[in-house]
Amino acid sequence: MGEVAVNGLVMAADPAVLSGDEGDEVVVNGCSSPLEAKENLAGLVNGVVTLNERVKRRAKRPSKFLTKELSRANSDSQVVVAPLRALKNSRKSRNGFGRGLPKKGGAGGKGTWGALGSELAEEEVDGAIDTNDPNYDEANPENKDVRLKVINLDRSDEEIQKQISSLVAEYFDHGDTHETYLSLEELGVSTRAHLVLVTAVEVAMDHKPSHREMTSVLLADLYGHLLYETDYAKGYDVLIKNLSDLVLDTPDAPTILGNFIARSIADDCIPPKFLQSYKGKVDSDHAVVTLARSDSLLSMRHGLVRLDNVWGVGGGTRPVKYLVKKMVLLLQEYLSSSDIAEATRCLTELEVPHFHHELVYEAVVMVIENMDERTAKMMCDLLESMHRSIIITPTQMKAGFMRVYEDMPQICVDVPPAYTILEKFVMKCQATKVIGDDVVKKLPVRGRKRFVSEGDGGRVKDDAYF
Repeated sequence: MGEVAVNGLVMAADPAVLSGDEGDEVVVNGCSSPLEAKENLAGLVNGVVTLNERVKRRAKRPSKFLTKELSRANSDSQVVVAPLRALKNSRKSRNGFGRGLPKKGGAGGKGTWGALGSELAEEEVDGAIDTNDPNYDEANPENKDVRLKVINLDRSDEEIQKQISSLVAEYFDHGDTHETYLSLEELGVSTRAHLVLVTAVEVAMDHKPSHREMTSVLLADLYGHLLYETDYAKGYDVLIKNLSDLVLDTPDAPTILGNFIARSIADDCIPPKFLQSYKGKVDSDHAVVTLARSDSLLSMRHGLVRLDNVWGVGGGTRPVKYLVKKMVLLLQEYLSSSDIAEATRCLTELEVPHFHHELVYEAVVMVIENMDERTAKMMCDLLESMHRSIIITPTQMKAGFMRVYEDMPQICVDVPPAYTILEKFVMKCQATKVIGDDVVKKLPVRGRKRFVSEGDGGRVKDDAYF
């Protein structure tokens, strides 16, 4: 029994009437059935469909599912509705025998990642050699296993010291001793660890005191990890013997090395008997100066405690009161000695260029308090020298004078003629081009005028201070 569609209804048809083959599709009034007859259907007589037109065939192969439905309809002789393309995109099995599960457990198809755990499975590699393999070696076509052998290169001391120098310079930037220790350990210099001390001290000699302080901290932190007592003794012994060469680049090398030795003794890196072993055994004058410097630092009262600041505290970490006290002492010493070079050196050693405005402030206040021509002239010469050498920048110079302007009401309480003295000193500094016109224009004026008496005709008293 076949099926035909009449006016949108699919009915059972007599196979004897239909001459179409199984699987053909017959179209009646625009309706299609799973079978295709050779002629069109004209009408229905006693439940039998008649044919009066030729059959219109379509090149379409029915699916297995539709074939099964057709065979079931033939056996039951019932009218069924045939699904055409409803299950085309279904992931279920179309042969009617599956359990309705997706293919390959959901691991197959386009755009899938594969089944869970498939990335852990090892692929079986055949014995064939792939010439496109990046590890393929033309000299070894059999592609046998390669065994690597560790070869220790015999580096010279100069090469090792060059690498250590770069690490020490890096340490001066970040200041992390642990990071430097890890980098030094990667170099593999355990057998020649004394070169770390030799190189670090030589590099520190060419840097400022704050970097020397950082070097002493690094050498103390490396004790027991990379450097030991024998390494310290051997390293300082090499430095003492090379003092004649170090002096050529750093004239103060004997004193600096003496400070390093004393600091290492204070940090318990080497015992005090290290100095005793050199007594009477050195012939170089530079070595004698080094040992004498170390001995004097250790023998002074509370020497071991004071050696913690043998290089001074770093500029950025010093307390403000300490810096103010140092600058006041610097100016007082300059007034006694009149040595501009020494005052400039002491200011540079403080390593606080951002705080130089304090020196300008203290110098101007000292001129106001002393109220004499000598102090004004010497301070003007000092500020002029530091301004020309750019030790004190114009910004710091201006900031120092502006601070004095702001504190004039308090200064005037202790020194009544402060406004007059300040005005004359500012004019003197302007004449030497220490300050610009913008600073002069902001010069404060006295709060009130003082008259001598009525008989003077209201004349303002002219104070004859320098």
